[in-house]
Amino acid sequence: MTLRYLTAGETHGPQLTAIIEGLPSNLTLDFEELNFQLHRRQKGHGRGRRMQIEKDTAQIVGGVRHGRTTGAPVALVVENNDWKHWTTVMNIEPIEGGDEEKRRVHRPRPGHADLNGGLKYNLKDLRNVLERSSARETAARVAVGAVARQFLAEFGIRVGGQVIRIGEIEAPPNSLPLDELIRLTEESPVRVVDKDTEAQMMAHIDQIKAEGDSIGGIVECIVEGLPVGLGSHVQYDRKLDGRIAGAVVSINAFKGCEIGIGFEAARLRGSQVHDEILYSEERGYHRASNRLGGFEGGMTNGEPIVVRGVMKPIPTLYKPLRSVDIDTKEPFTAQVERSDSCAVPAASVVMEHVVAWEVARAFLEKFGGDSIEEIRANLNNYLQQMGQY
Repeated sequence: MTLRYLTAGETHGPQLTAIIEGLPSNLTLDFEELNFQLHRRQKGHGRGRRMQIEKDTAQIVGGVRHGRTTGAPVALVVENNDWKHWTTVMNIEPIEGGDEEKRRVHRPRPGHADLNGGLKYNLKDLRNVLERSSARETAARVAVGAVARQFLAEFGIRVGGQVIRIGEIEAPPNSLPLDELIRLTEESPVRVVDKDTEAQMMAHIDQIKAEGDSIGGIVECIVEGLPVGLGSHVQYDRKLDGRIAGAVVSINAFKGCEIGIGFEAARLRGSQVHDEILYSEERGYHRASNRLGGFEGGMTNGEPIVVRGVMKPIPTLYKPLRSVDIDTKEPFTAQVERSDSCAVPAASVVMEHVVAWEVARAFLEKFGGDSIEEIRANLNNYLQQMGQY
């Protein structure tokens, strides 16, 4: 079975829409949990005024009946509460008036899709680019990932995350159980465990904001409870770690991804990188460490997946960088749109759901079936087979 989705909608349009195809029947959906995950995306120290306007909730308008999936495509809608202020500017019907009435954008912002998209699609109003390229679209991706997360939970697979770095401030390493990590980071405005680090990060964000600038960071996602063998070594596009890395970098403003110790492996010897294989009657085959982040040969090895993503500073600044007006070709300071000074804590939530989606997709490829019951039977048969190996 192939699991896929598409999203549609603009940042100031009436709604975001997502359609998920390939979900099995009889998956019970917790609607409160779905909306809780959307709420998590909106939290975090450093967010802008839009988070005070939008209170995201997802409506399911297809593919679910009486709380359970039917096997048909699942359609999700996340309404934009700010739409009432943009009904003229973003109306699908032609409108009369000049640039001011249409809120036309002709000054591309450095670091955004504005200029590239305008050139590619031959658009003289760069609003047509920025409306879709906005990180607002990640609300739909979190909604989709929240459904995938509930699917994984049916089989004992859990997903969590934390912020590792914001700008100059790095959190100390921890080895907390995943449930404890989830609980503590959910209480933190910057999604870290250590309280001293939390205070330093918040002060750093406030300083950056006061200077009219923005700041990025590093976030980490952990997935536990996975069987061995998700993904495959036989083709490049079936390697699950590669698919996860591609999905992470597809998140707005993400510029890098590492699995396990990642780039640190470049300065270490092989004996300090690879995870020794052990065996016990209780655990079966397992690893003495998890420096490779749960992957070998593009496949899960039974250890937790550990993925880190690098988010660049948001390019919309309140002290705009230089740009060029596409009408006059004269230099100008870039046009400012509403933005955050730091969205790293929110990006941590987005990455959790992007990773959850890729894991769910690989899980269904391995244990495919048209119903939850069929998938569970396939999984149990596979686990029994592994126990005899």
